[in-house]
Amino acid sequence: MSGSQRTVFGRPREFDIDEVLERAMQVFWARGYDGTSLTDLTDAMGITKSSMYAAFGNKEQLFRKAVQRYAEGPASYATRALQEPTAREVAEAFLRGAVRTTTSPNAPAGCLSVQGALALSEQGRPAHDVLVGWRIDAGDQLEARFRRAVEEGDLSDDADPGRLARFIMTTAFGIAVQAANGLGPDTLDEIVDTALLSWPT
Repeated sequence: MSGSQRTVFGRPREFDIDEVLERAMQVFWARGYDGTSLTDLTDAMGITKSSMYAAFGNKEQLFRKAVQRYAEGPASYATRALQEPTAREVAEAFLRGAVRTTTSPNAPAGCLSVQGALALSEQGRPAHDVLVGWRIDAGDQLEARFRRAVEEGDLSDDADPGRLARFIMTTAFGIAVQAANGLGPDTLDEIVDTALLSWPT
């Protein structure tokens, strides 16, 4: 049974779950967790607060769902990059994906995992922890992929998978910040070119 067909309090929902979650994700992406009010969310989603609570739970629970949607949608380049045949191609696909996602004309500039945690209050601490956990997981996956590259002989034995993963993650998040500052894809791709010059051969 689809999200739009399930019932709440015996009545069918009058909205599409995926569509309104997409709208919520866009608001969090543009304004951050603390910068987004319940009114911002319900106005963008086109539903009442009671409908939002019934479908998604509170603001924090909605944010977690929005982050998951972001990871599986706009930020899915990170997972796809791990499938590239060489470590260098993994690194390039990850960074080029960051450029494409953070400069998309159809989405807010920057990255939800960066924008979402700006200026968080103590009440926003759980949202901060969600994003930190997501970033750590992405870095761990990169490190595991680079470790495999060492084992396969694609990277030299003296390569440090952890250092390489941190380098790529730091560059990717720097790209996100610069995109939010207004840098376009061509300029950011030049940054990727420069970063890859230091990749171990």
